[in-house]
Amino acid sequence: MANVNIKINGRDYQVPEGITILEAAKMVNIHIPTLCFLKEINEIGACRMCVVEVKGAKALVTSCVYPVNEGMEIQTASPKVLESRTRNLELLLSDHRRECLSCVRSGHCELQELAQEYGIKDENIFNEELKNTPIDDTAVHMVRDNSKCILCRRCVAVCEKTQGVGVIGPNERGYKTTIGSPFNMGLGETACVCCGQCIAACPTGALYEKDYTEEVFAAIADPTKHVVCQVAPAVRAALGEEFGYPIGTEVEAKMATALRMLGFDKVFDTNFSADLTIMEEATEFLHRVKNGGKLPLITSCSPGWIKYCEHYHPDMLDNLSTCKSPQQMFGAIAKSYYAENAGVDPKDIVMVSFMPCTAKKFEIQRKDQSANGMPDVDFALTTRELARMIKRASIDFTNLPDGYFDDPLGKSSGAAVIFGASGGVMEAALRTAVETLTGEELKNLDFMEVRGTKGIKEATYNVAGLEVNVCVASGLANANKVLNMVKSGEKNYHFIEIMACPGGCINGGGQPQVKASIRNFVDVQGLRQKALYKLDSEREHRKSHENPDIQTLYKEFLGEPGSHKAHMLLHTTYEQRPMYSPKKKK
Repeated sequence: MANVNIKINGRDYQVPEGITILEAAKMVNIHIPTLCFLKEINEIGACRMCVVEVKGAKALVTSCVYPVNEGMEIQTASPKVLESRTRNLELLLSDHRRECLSCVRSGHCELQELAQEYGIKDENIFNEELKNTPIDDTAVHMVRDNSKCILCRRCVAVCEKTQGVGVIGPNERGYKTTIGSPFNMGLGETACVCCGQCIAACPTGALYEKDYTEEVFAAIADPTKHVVCQVAPAVRAALGEEFGYPIGTEVEAKMATALRMLGFDKVFDTNFSADLTIMEEATEFLHRVKNGGKLPLITSCSPGWIKYCEHYHPDMLDNLSTCKSPQQMFGAIAKSYYAENAGVDPKDIVMVSFMPCTAKKFEIQRKDQSANGMPDVDFALTTRELARMIKRASIDFTNLPDGYFDDPLGKSSGAAVIFGASGGVMEAALRTAVETLTGEELKNLDFMEVRGTKGIKEATYNVAGLEVNVCVASGLANANKVLNMVKSGEKNYHFIEIMACPGGCINGGGQPQVKASIRNFVDVQGLRQKALYKLDSEREHRKSHENPDIQTLYKEFLGEPGSHKAHMLLHTTYEQRPMYSPKKKK
């Protein structure tokens, strides 16, 4: 690509031809503010915060969509530009419910930061009366508060383009415009899949997960309850960001210490049940391959993907693995095997999970997720909620000593920890399935073809004379493409891994929110994935079937993978779901 010569704020630069002014400024370390812009997802120039002055142009131009050209002269902070941005901010704030102190996004709200940066002193200079916008809490996983919506449409773009769901969009026109569901239905009445990607994209407090930190604190304080927790692999790759660590810093050991200080009776690791999932799922895959079962087998770890399949591809439900997710498997084992060994009445156990995923809040209340006559998991909290608990308890996270997970449900393999990355479940399953099929030790454990943040990845492996075609998809729009190729006969896969969130759980809807000014130019997914693969490389055991505690679990309790007892505790069923479920009027 050829370069062009431009001037920015009076200085000469050479930048690649065809890039936008915003990208050019970023390349030379000049900051231009944005609100609506999400690279390759929401490039609409609607908020007008990124306007700049271009010599010869009749009006200010939006830098996020305006390409550079030879000889262009740009001013990013002229009086005219600063006045325009300030006025735009005042207009946005005039119709914004200003509850910053009590808002869940206070301190890391993009609108709040810009208001401070531009010295906005009177948030309602236009004396506008706020529109009457009722809160929508009909969804099991999140709350919508349109009184804090700035109509940036980032949530709309992510829901439609990245996830291919499109259950939210603009209603009405002009000043009456609001973001909502069709016919103003509650989000919980639509085919929303609970992925939370809209929350991750939102720059303000208009969208947020339902918070259960108070309920968990209350359970911990109850002397009659035995409160245990489990932590998903992706949480340790992102939690540190809430405490000032660089993106992709792994904080597993400090996290374990913090959880113990919060007062949990036992601190366990979801990685244990990730290994358990591989034992069951690899067995299921091999059984289908050898006995002419339904193929391709599709993974079932991502509850957002499962709900999507139930709504949008019910004809593929027989292809889903019957394995519960690691979260649910863990709860079932905790309230049976662990309870028995610890001498604790399972009715007194409160199982708390910390997940990178808002769809886990939906998953815990699904049918067939109560293996022991009670919910497998009682509370599912996000990475953000865990950070709030740590801060609320005044724990100095950055100065904590390294900690550890409790036995017997705290030991895991490297295969388990990479579950948090797109391709990780596939790679973990292959490590076990290949050794089982060949009867030989696998020398190279790194299946590089299924790694990375690419939305769709394919590979073919020759295993014991059998050509095994595999596919990995992340982001539901990509999942839809893959399923349609399978249905049309264009592709013939044996095994498919699907994660609802782009890049996998490391980019889940419950992870720390990253400002658009960073996520537009930094590979957040790649940095977080790197942390998990590093942990994998350092583990004593890197294959799920080599985890000694998993071997003991089967020997003492489950029998063998795929046994009747394993099916009763660790497997589940699915159901076709309607596209819309409007509440009946009384």
